Amino acid sequence: MRLGELTYMNPWWEGKEDYHARRWKEQKIRWWPRWIDELSLEPFSLNFVLGPRQVGKTTGIKLLIQKLLEDSPPESILYINVEILPDYRELSALLREFQNLKERENIKTGYIFLDEASSLEGWWRGVKPLIDAGLLENDVVTVTGSSSLRVKRDIELFPGRRGKGTTLEVMPLSFGEYVEVMGLKKPELHREKTLELFEEYLKTGGFPGSINGLPMDDLLGAYIGEFVRFGKSLEIARETMAAVIRSAPSATSFRALAGMTSGYSYKVVQDYIEFFRELYVLGIAYLRQGEQVLYKREKKFFFRDPLLARLFSAWSGAELREEALYEWLVQEHLYRKFGEVYYYRNSYEVDAIAGDLKVEVKAGKAHRRYPRDVIVLEREDVPFFLLEI
Repeated sequence: MRLGELTYMNPWWEGKEDYHARRWKEQKIRWWPRWIDELSLEPFSLNFVLGPRQVGKTTGIKLLIQKLLEDSPPESILYINVEILPDYRELSALLREFQNLKERENIKTGYIFLDEASSLEGWWRGVKPLIDAGLLENDVVTVTGSSSLRVKRDIELFPGRRGKGTTLEVMPLSFGEYVEVMGLKKPELHREKTLELFEEYLKTGGFPGSINGLPMDDLLGAYIGEFVRFGKSLEIARETMAAVIRSAPSATSFRALAGMTSGYSYKVVQDYIEFFRELYVLGIAYLRQGEQVLYKREKKFFFRDPLLARLFSAWSGAELREEALYEWLVQEHLYRKFGEVYYYRNSYEVDAIAGDLKVEVKAGKAHRRYPRDVIVLEREDVPFFLLEI
């Protein structure tokens, strides 16, 4: 493959408008992703942008490219959807050809975007030798991926080779970000409107497509495609998902989940849950007692977006419980804010512990008394808690 064959991915080379940028402009509800402004654009930088499928990574990259085109020649910007490449050698050849193009056009700084790099085995082999040889010293390279563990592993292969680069995780909008995008100022003064938006958010989650009313079969299909790509059995994935949803919101173990399947071992179930974590579908709250975290005890598994919970509930045939959905929202919110979330269990249970916060979530009225330092949230309290904390 030659660089000239990538014109359809780089329409700005021919003065044409990019498809993703045009679609973004046509959306009824749109926003400028804040993470774009956090990327380093100073050579040399090796940036990594991680996040789930269809969360807007590609669109964000294309919006950044439109911004760069205001001050940079079109030929200085190279975008490659790495999924189409047969191997890392092809990637290396294209990057070397891009360096030749820059030299011919007398371009000093190049902006290279490698989208969905985690889909190509050993993609880093096409980049690292060029960095080591100094061929990319005047460039800014941004790599995106949808598999957190795989790309995080790959990031470790670039010690001391990141320059001024940064690593960002792009997640679906939180409820607070969703309210902002929907234009509601001072939600605490508009209780009914806030509750209406919360009901909508429970259905759409924070994905740009679903917020704009697009059918979400594509999102589910993207995840199923990832299962297949990484050699996972759809049957085991479906049964594992069903077990997680049916056991929620109670704490459970890999062995207990395995007992809810057609005889798969707990090791297999554990492997699939780790895979779901890699794809930003599930998170884990471990049991914490005092300062001790008991990693081997029962765990609380939570979905990282309400739409993902609904999609996988329907796909696996497991009924989604309302109280589980609220608890997951609180756990994910605290996880994003504090970088960790736990739960506590003794004579009573606390669903989420993070920082100095202890939070118990109830879909209905709380029937028992909790210690004074535990925040007890009933159904209508949840959206306001998410906005305040």
